[in-house]
Amino acid sequence: MQDQPEKADQTQSTISRRRFLATSASAAAAIGFGAPAIVRGTNLNEKLNIAIIGSGGRGGSNLRSVSSENITVLCDVNEQNLFRASQSHPKAKQFKDFRKVYDHPDQFDAVVVSTCEHTHAFATLPALQMKKHVYCEKPLTHSVWEARVIREAARKANVATQMGTQIHAGDNYRRVVELIQSGAIGPVQEAHVWVSRAWGWHPSEEAARAAKDLVYSEKRPSHSDEIPQGLDWDLWLGPAPERPFNNIYFPGPKWYRWWDFGNGTMSDLGSHWIDLPFWALNLDYPLTIEAEGPPIQKEIAPASMQAIYEYGQRGEMPPVTVGWYQGTNKPQIWKDGKIPQWSNGVLFVGEKGMLLSDYSKHVLLPEKEFADFKRPEPFIPKSLGHHAEWIHACKTGAPTTCNFEYAGLLTEANHLGNVAYRTGKKLHWDTQTMKATNAPESDQYIRREYRKGWELS
Repeated sequence: MQDQPEKADQTQSTISRRRFLATSASAAAAIGFGAPAIVRGTNLNEKLNIAIIGSGGRGGSNLRSVSSENITVLCDVNEQNLFRASQSHPKAKQFKDFRKVYDHPDQFDAVVVSTCEHTHAFATLPALQMKKHVYCEKPLTHSVWEARVIREAARKANVATQMGTQIHAGDNYRRVVELIQSGAIGPVQEAHVWVSRAWGWHPSEEAARAAKDLVYSEKRPSHSDEIPQGLDWDLWLGPAPERPFNNIYFPGPKWYRWWDFGNGTMSDLGSHWIDLPFWALNLDYPLTIEAEGPPIQKEIAPASMQAIYEYGQRGEMPPVTVGWYQGTNKPQIWKDGKIPQWSNGVLFVGEKGMLLSDYSKHVLLPEKEFADFKRPEPFIPKSLGHHAEWIHACKTGAPTTCNFEYAGLLTEANHLGNVAYRTGKKLHWDTQTMKATNAPESDQYIRREYRKGWELS
């Protein structure tokens, strides 16, 4: 490392504050944030040596967000992305294949992974096995099984981890969590999350055009387009089934609606939007999951769909049902006009009222009944910033809020919505065995086969 100048009703609120702090402390202990050996004695004025795996698109944004540190390694399958990143970090070693990065562990203390979803686990696991700190873009992995592998590896590694759900660092989410956990609307037994994005397969081309979809197809193209100059297509495919290059997959965000590379809107935006009820309601493993949408397509995720999760009691919190709706699907209470018609939102339904939120604002409903409501004093600390929080954790062993223990559970749940959709059954989930006990046919979507030459171990 190199030297660098140091550039929340009062009773209910108090009880909830204590519960939050106790939960946070327990979570930190469970995932090993007791000052990992790698950071003990680290000077906060020192810079981390960071390897960047994926430097274009989200990767470029993540790179800029950690550029106050020492960028020692740049890796991307696209030479154009590498070239652009190297202009700001000319001394960084360059690689196309992230597997080669791990042949040089002395070059970095931490890794930022911003590859496509289907290679997240492959780029992240070696870092954890080497006890390197990791920041990985959402969704954490491509499958339920991969999320479990990464979560367990992170727990064993005892390093600082963070998934890239940047909105989690915003003040609005914190205030919503405080309101729910302090009992502002009473016990919550129902929550709904909806997003307007409608990218993916539509039942008709007319519907696709109406939604202004970026790309419409329900079949895998058999012909090959010219591979863009500088792109290593074989490396880009990684563990996914081999196929000819086609512009329908590349560049992003085209790829994420194809099952082989991503999981559509469910895992992409679910990482951000389901994060709020997951956090506020202390969610973990769903007991059942059922989903519905257009006819299932083998190759591509649906533009519009919905999934319903049932969770058991968590501590003093009662069992809760959480609904996810994307595209044209909306919760019935929204369609009935009983709440504001926000195009994207999270609705908590409690015994004493409702709370509606989006990324930047929230409202207690019915508003007239909460006109004189006194909010709890804030008890969730202001974030340093999503990336800054991770960097601080790398140097001090402090906890992060989207660590891989939390993010792994969130990712598993999100993927199970798609598993239920693709299986076409209400799944009864056994988290210990990672199986739907009533639907063995779902196994193929929980863990998939990888292309020859690629293994996750």
